[in-house]
Amino acid sequence: MTTRDSFSEDCGGCTLLGRREFLRDAAFAAAALAAIGATAGAMPVNLMHAIAVSGEQATYPIPAADGVNIDKKQEIIIARVGNQAFAFELACPHQNTALRWNAQDHQFQCPKHHSKYTPDGTFISGRATRSMDRFAVSKQGNNLVVDLDKVFEQDKDGAGWKAAVVTL
Repeated sequence: MTTRDSFSEDCGGCTLLGRREFLRDAAFAAAALAAIGATAGAMPVNLMHAIAVSGEQATYPIPAADGVNIDKKQEIIIARVGNQAFAFELACPHQNTALRWNAQDHQFQCPKHHSKYTPDGTFISGRATRSMDRFAVSKQGNNLVVDLDKVFEQDKDGAGWKAAVVTL
């Protein structure tokens, strides 16, 4: 488990993005995701906001159907896949580039180095060395509560990463 304040290590030959570049890429990715969601039939993408943020927790309505929701302000991806819901860091674990949802291929992709991930965040291929970072989540009524202070990296805390899911 890491905190949101930790940084990726430099990878040989790759440059780390600054906050301004990250936010620019995140805005671009959100716009691209919104456009993809408007035209694709499988797992649409929606922009959303937390219904409540209190301390280190953000609360979201559980999506009614399979899909990907992006909260740009909190830099969180909420994904519903079948009877499971997940909360991911918006950034690729390789170099913090905002991830995109590719509805046609039914997977997340990093636009910088083309790492690919399944809808549950599992690493498929590319330059990344681990799956997408998951937040600790819990279900309260019809809401998904995301613990913003608990981020699980699959390679460092496999059990925590596997447990960071809500069964609906």
